Amino acid sequence: MEWWNEFVDWLTATDTRPVLFTAAVIFIAIIVSALLAASITKAAVRRLVAQRDRDLKTAAIAALVDASTEAAAWNSLTPQEQTLADRAVAQADIQLRLLPIKGASTAANWSAHQLAEMKRNSATFGYELGPVVAEFRDRLVDWQNRPNRSKRVFETDLERWRFETTTTEKTLLAEQDAWATRQHHEKHTAEETAEQPAAVAPAAFARPESDIPDTTTQKLIDDVAAMDVARATAAREPDEKKLA
Repeated sequence: MEWWNEFVDWLTATDTRPVLFTAAVIFIAIIVSALLAASITKAAVRRLVAQRDRDLKTAAIAALVDASTEAAAWNSLTPQEQTLADRAVAQADIQLRLLPIKGASTAANWSAHQLAEMKRNSATFGYELGPVVAEFRDRLVDWQNRPNRSKRVFETDLERWRFETTTTEKTLLAEQDAWATRQHHEKHTAEETAEQPAAVAPAAFARPESDIPDTTTQKLIDDVAAMDVARATAAREPDEKKLA
């Protein structure tokens, strides 16, 4: 117990107070520094995450806006171009839905509906869908700047479309889309067939060179035979004259 009594005496001594005060200040400074460093690190990480989400959001919106220009002229694209455009839209849609941002799935649903409408109307209106593309772009940009307000507007549009479109209308629209797709593919298939050159006979059906008669050799044989006949005729002429 002596060491404990000595420690208590030293702790309560007047000369020890400056040492205790200095130790307390150092300890509080370390705690405050650690809390400040943690706060700064957390804020920096939060800014990096926000910047990354903003970049992903901007890239997804840019891809969807680019897809809207192709959807406005969907009927004039080739089947290969339509396939590439659908892949780009699907990738942008997934990227948009996976963003950890409030209202991302609602914006993706709204964009999918608008793009489908543009594709359906491209067969009728074609390149006259410029104002629709501009509105589509402005709405997505507004959602990027003010997500909460735009989220409510998107939800209102989706709810209105859900009540306006009945089951019969959905069936008719699906049949119309299938018919337009079939006509589009038949049109481009006919154009590709017309542009293809005449088919060349396969090598398997081509006549081999060994079966083609060598006309040069036959001509030489005929010339030699003619020369022999001429010499025989010339040799018989003197004998015939003597007999005469």
